[in-house]
Amino acid sequence: MRLLPALTLCAAVFAAAQPAAAQDAPAKVVTVVTSADAQTQLMAMVLTMQSVQQGAEGYMLLCGPGGDLALKDAPESATAGQPPKGMSPQGLMQKIREAGATVEVCAIYLPGKGAEADVLLDGITVAKPPEMAARLMAADARVLSF
Repeated sequence: MRLLPALTLCAAVFAAAQPAAAQDAPAKVVTVVTSADAQTQLMAMVLTMQSVQQGAEGYMLLCGPGGDLALKDAPESATAGQPPKGMSPQGLMQKIREAGATVEVCAIYLPGKGAEADVLLDGITVAKPPEMAARLMAADARVLSF
């Protein structure tokens, strides 16, 4: 007889803990890609895509060699398929953007290359530092840096 109230209490505590755990999950994922390494870039895309598919709002900031992923005329390392599925970093980045994520290059990327925004793939823009800083500092954001 004493076991039933104890089990009921445990079930109530467990049920109450479930929504709290779900609330702790980050609502936003901000991925910063600076690496020139194609495998590192692709892993950044894989983890970002998984996060977006699990319900997170995705934001991607591409800087330095990572910014080259955003170019219409990207280096071969950005467009060449990688094992095991033959996906390229740029190809998966495009799928992430099509899934609703925001993809931007650093504010200093284009001036550093001596280029204008017309060299970027459609849908990719230049980040505004105050807005990006707010995303990075948001309490409900998880920042991934590659």
